[in-house]
Amino acid sequence: MPVLNLLPIKQALSMGANELSESDTPALDSELILLHCLNAHRNILFTDPNQLLSIKQQQQFIELIKRRKQGEPVAYIIGEQGFWDLTLNVSPDTLIPRPDTESLIDWVLENNLAPNHILDLGCGTGAIALALAKEFPNVQVLGVDLVESAVLLAKNNQQKNGIANAQFIQSSWFNGIANQHFDLIVSNPPYIDERDEHLSKGDVRYEPSSALIAKQQGFADLFHIAQQAPHFLNTGGCLLMEHGWQQAQGVQTELKRLGYNNVGSGQDLAGQWRFTFGFK
Repeated sequence: MPVLNLLPIKQALSMGANELSESDTPALDSELILLHCLNAHRNILFTDPNQLLSIKQQQQFIELIKRRKQGEPVAYIIGEQGFWDLTLNVSPDTLIPRPDTESLIDWVLENNLAPNHILDLGCGTGAIALALAKEFPNVQVLGVDLVESAVLLAKNNQQKNGIANAQFIQSSWFNGIANQHFDLIVSNPPYIDERDEHLSKGDVRYEPSSALIAKQQGFADLFHIAQQAPHFLNTGGCLLMEHGWQQAQGVQTELKRLGYNNVGSGQDLAGQWRFTFGFK
């Protein structure tokens, strides 16, 4: 995209989308990148579509479109991602929060769970913990992650979104939590088989493999959490875990073997079996 003259917003959007024709969402990608360069709200696309970009804005837009064209995720390019009704800072140290994970929050609310203490294992950006903390403002939420930079990012997102009732600490699963019990333990752990062909495609190429890949065909961390969680759940408490779309039956079988009650699974936005739950 050579810089021939300064472009109006509507033309820049179109040009960006054309450059990103191989993306699944070229128009949305172009829009998000342009709004980042403009440091503006989406309303400007409708109220002032003929506004010219500045030289700096146009150069930045062109550079970021190139990065996206090479496959880098939009969230890493602009440094943030929407989740639930939150805006979260992201970094290559953590997974990018995805809309499918919001289905776990939906399930908690739809089933009228009334937890007093919530634990989010492998919190990453803090997405799940912060969404639940916002929905349950009188409940204390604890998020843990093995990666120190992820914990710092989650704390930053807590401050960014003005949420008081959450805490984030560094811990390898339950190792850093002593003598605490929870009514809800939720996790989006690594669950992709290291041989999965999708690891070489799309956004996951840029995401940390430690947050994606698990041994035992992707079940290792899911099963570890399931085995340890009863020691940290109150009676009647719930374990809720996200997993791959083909793993629901395997996770259900393990939860039943371990003695969980009312075991079941739920679907994501695409109708795939995305999470499994069980009660102590």
